[in-house]
Amino acid sequence: MKLNYKRTVLVGFAFFLISAFWQAYDTIVPLILTNKFELSQGTSGIIMSLDNIFAVFLLPIFGNVSDRLSTRFGRRTPFILGGTVAAAIAFSALGFADTLPLFIGILLASLLAMATFRSPAVALMPDVTVKPLRSKGNAIINLMGTAGGMIILILATVFKTSEEGKTDFSLYMITVSVIMLAALAVFILTVRERKWAAEMEAETEKYHLDTEAEERTEGGKLSRGQFVSLLFILASVALWYIGYNAVTSKYSVYATDVIGVSYSTTLLLANAAAVVTYIPVGMIASKIGRKKSILAGVAILAAAFFGASFIERGTSVIIMDIFFVLAGIGWATINVNSFPMVVELASSGDTGKYTGFYYTASMAAQVVTPILSGYLMDIFGMREVFFPYATVFVVLSFVTMCFVRHGDSKPAASASKLEAFADND
Repeated sequence: MKLNYKRTVLVGFAFFLISAFWQAYDTIVPLILTNKFELSQGTSGIIMSLDNIFAVFLLPIFGNVSDRLSTRFGRRTPFILGGTVAAAIAFSALGFADTLPLFIGILLASLLAMATFRSPAVALMPDVTVKPLRSKGNAIINLMGTAGGMIILILATVFKTSEEGKTDFSLYMITVSVIMLAALAVFILTVRERKWAAEMEAETEKYHLDTEAEERTEGGKLSRGQFVSLLFILASVALWYIGYNAVTSKYSVYATDVIGVSYSTTLLLANAAAVVTYIPVGMIASKIGRKKSILAGVAILAAAFFGASFIERGTSVIIMDIFFVLAGIGWATINVNSFPMVVELASSGDTGKYTGFYYTASMAAQVVTPILSGYLMDIFGMREVFFPYATVFVVLSFVTMCFVRHGDSKPAASASKLEAFADND
């Protein structure tokens, strides 16, 4: 068995445009809220959590609905098409909102549009990829997402979005929307969802690749051990997102106002580090397993945030760049393997539903963390809270991950036996 890299890259254009949107959202919206509308960090944090509140309730719903949809374009593609177009239009309009109520109204429209297709878009990779290859497939998907984020960060530098006191980002936001629509066009013109999903189902049945199904109960439900593992995986996802999102959602403000450096270059380096990590990590996971890979990534991420907490104004920006490179490596290692562990436990008809579970955990965490971290920063100071807060929650995710017993990938030896079986078929 070999991963079809070309096919996976084409599927990844959906995640490319999703990541482009969220990279722009996470860096620009906090600056607009604090610079243009002069909101406090706590109030800004509440507004920044709105997307996650939407996601907690809507992503599982749309993931589940897409599982049961049947069109000539497939189950996921209609959601991706409609949601992207609506989100791009709303995000462009957001840059021209000159009052806070109007800004929030348009923001809600863009967030609703994004919520309709995120689970279907992410579920598409496991729809067309057999289970033993999903860590490698997710590496390509994350690579595409990181590429989208990097392009947006480069644009942020071109448009000088990190200028102190800047409030007008309209041209930048239009450009982001155009990039989203261009990626959508590539996806629609090249991806053949129904055909590729049918081929995956046939290969799974032929080589008996759904090993987790063997442990399910007679009614097709998860066994007790599988269910407990699912809960611990989701708890781990929630905890590392609480830590990580506290950094990503506020780093543009932290860099500009606290340590006096440009945020875009540092974030660009973190994304570049992730880019070169994704594929090697996917290969390593096929050798040592997803769980061990995740634990290594969590340790690296915690160490990076802990080290960054000691950086002060006047410290060479190179030091922060180094820590963010490490954070990028750690986060890539986690992301490549965590989502496949969740959908490993899904049956073929429930991939969207389990994708929704994954996003419920990650988004619930991101509802809590901007508000909690924002108010802690208002009370104790941004510098005192920012990185220590993130470090604590990432360390806690290491603990919960140790209790996971299901959803891991087979070692390389098992994969080679499958290939031998295929050769003898």
